[in-house]
Amino acid sequence: MQLINDRTRRVVAHAVELADTRKARRRGLLGRESLQEGAALMIVPCFAIHTAFMRFAIDVVFIDKDGRVVRTVSRMQPWGIATAWRARAVVELPAGRLESLGRRSSKSEGGCAIAIGDRLYLKPVTEHRRAS
Repeated sequence: MQLINDRTRRVVAHAVELADTRKARRRGLLGRESLQEGAALMIVPCFAIHTAFMRFAIDVVFIDKDGRVVRTVSRMQPWGIATAWRARAVVELPAGRLESLGRRSSKSEGGCAIAIGDRLYLKPVTEHRRAS
């Protein structure tokens, strides 16, 4: 799955892993060495996260039940806590992803790639297959 910003039509993440079971939500990114560029972990349902025992920083986007961004956190370091009471899901991205998306967006898009109120949605990745 890809994560797309509806306002900018830009891909936020090319490879989204969904953590929608109790076990997957509890594990999250723990035990991993890093999160690859272009990847994301979406935790559903979720309104609070921690980075205790993590080995790397992350960017975080909190999304409400309608897919609207209610809060972002850039470069959240290990041993941190972040919450957004209205959030229904959390997207965890590699540290610096929010900043890099902002550098690539134009002034006509409001100067930032993900803003409070933007609607994010998941889109299946389609593979183009060659005819034999």
